[in-house]
Amino acid sequence: MIPAFPVYIFDVDGTLLDSAVDICGAVSSVLAGTSKPDVPFELLRGYIGRHLIDLFGDLFPEAGPDHIEELIQQYRREYPARGHASTTAYPNVREVLAALPGRKSTATTKGTPTTRLLLDRFGMLPYFEHVQGTDGFPCKPAPDVLFKTIELFGVRPEDCLFVGDAAADMEAGRRAGVKTCGVGYGYGIREDMLKWQPDYWVEDFRELVPCPHSPESVPNADSRESGAGLYPAAGLKPAL
Repeated sequence: MIPAFPVYIFDVDGTLLDSAVDICGAVSSVLAGTSKPDVPFELLRGYIGRHLIDLFGDLFPEAGPDHIEELIQQYRREYPARGHASTTAYPNVREVLAALPGRKSTATTKGTPTTRLLLDRFGMLPYFEHVQGTDGFPCKPAPDVLFKTIELFGVRPEDCLFVGDAAADMEAGRRAGVKTCGVGYGYGIREDMLKWQPDYWVEDFRELVPCPHSPESVPNADSRESGAGLYPAAGLKPAL
């Protein structure tokens, strides 16, 4: 069982939102005008949560900084133009955010304005005391985005639980000194995440809710709409 924490910090893409189709679609649109127009979706998805410099630098190792920056700027035009039409919230996220105690913030590679827009669009913004993106400082796995919330809230790192879906999240959490929780349904590679020994691991987002608010007591959005009964949450799997 995961205990209650004074502060919960969440990654966004692959943790709260399934945004891979829009993100990878925007990257593919950029790549369509390059020498590598057919990069597989699965490869692109593996870069979600990392800086675009990593992606374009790996795809075009011979490219100079100006060319990489041009590709990044193209992406930043393409991504919002898609209108987030293919992005969805993962099951039960809003219900769990409402049930969780403590203060809440984000730690995402997205910029803060885009993050705030998306949380608002999917009805999550009211649950967050603070929204923190990566704004002009090193992105994960550097811990800077986590330090921003820790400093703003005036709390100790060990008072925070950082929830994410990628190895970069787990590494950033370790480097920041916060407790970490990996989710098994996102875009990250499980083995890479487990190398950073997350303190907790969930397959069902409702497992984050501490007793007496057990996972089974959190309404399942799908079952409420269909009239079906709640399904039991998957058992907590400790980090290896």
